[in-house]
Amino acid sequence: MSAPVRVLVCDDQVLIRTGLATIIDAQPDLEVAGECGDGQAAVDLAGELRPDVVVMDVRMPVLDGIEATRLLAGAGVAHPVKVLVVTTFNLDEYVYEALRAGASGFLLKDAPPDRLLHGIRTVAMGAALLDPDVTRRLVGQYAARIRPTRGNSNDIPLTPRETEVLRLIADGLSNSEIAAALVISPETVKTFVSRILTKLDLRDRVQAVVYAYRHGLVT
Repeated sequence: MSAPVRVLVCDDQVLIRTGLATIIDAQPDLEVAGECGDGQAAVDLAGELRPDVVVMDVRMPVLDGIEATRLLAGAGVAHPVKVLVVTTFNLDEYVYEALRAGASGFLLKDAPPDRLLHGIRTVAMGAALLDPDVTRRLVGQYAARIRPTRGNSNDIPLTPRETEVLRLIADGLSNSEIAAALVISPETVKTFVSRILTKLDLRDRVQAVVYAYRHGLVT
């Protein structure tokens, strides 16, 4: 039996933090490695405990979740830790900044427990967690902040089909939705996504969305 996924829970509200920890610890394949109430403590504890995933709130004292995420998973971090951001929907702007800071995904605080658990497992496996509907609203609202580069979309090293898949990813479609739109199998979509990330040297779908907007593939 494989070792359980070790999770660090960071939220400044004790009731929420305790609730999250209780839900996580009840799973045989998950384990709470630690708990804390501010971003600086999350950074310090992550360095000490080396959890597989950090469940991170956004608005916290001492150091907010965005800056803590940047220190844990941002560009140039020697040993990045996977971060799953949890927030209320009216903090979209902060979620967007957290994703840019290196978070592997986000969830809303009113999401059901099974979605939280699925999110932790997904992020732990190295995939990005993006709720398609929320992604469409989030990216649509803040796309103007993603400034296009001066490069031409023709310079992108992708085949026409891969470019088409990238556009659909940026539109917030899931693999199954992309498969239905292009009339191909979900397995083929997975292959395309993997190739896109490899060719563009991107970590996950979050970065793929930003890349597509920066290079003018979607507006």
